[in-house]
Amino acid sequence: MSDRIIVKGLQVVARHGLLAEEAVLGQRFEIDVEAVLDLGPAGRADDLRLSVSYADMVAVAGRTLTTQRFKLLEAAAEAVAAALFDAFPPIERVAIELRKPGAPIDAIFAHVAVAIERSRA
Repeated sequence: MSDRIIVKGLQVVARHGLLAEEAVLGQRFEIDVEAVLDLGPAGRADDLRLSVSYADMVAVAGRTLTTQRFKLLEAAAEAVAAALFDAFPPIERVAIELRKPGAPIDAIFAHVAVAIERSRA
């Protein structure tokens, strides 16, 4: 299936990272989410009840990133994927890219990121 709901560039301020300062100060994170599900029934009926609200996906992803603390981007991305599966049974697969533009690295870079793809078990 190639039907997808896509959220690009959601920004949140959260406190993830290995360093103690990151837990105190917090920083900006950016996330892209692609959810794979059958959009045909919703499209034919023009009925949101047959789909998944992207506003609700934004709320779940944002809440997951701001109410929990993770040392690793990998763990944060896994938590977002699990929360989306829990909240929205029609989602079959998710792809997540979680970016950290202000990672404490002595270098000039746009961002560091992890990208995962998960399927419903």
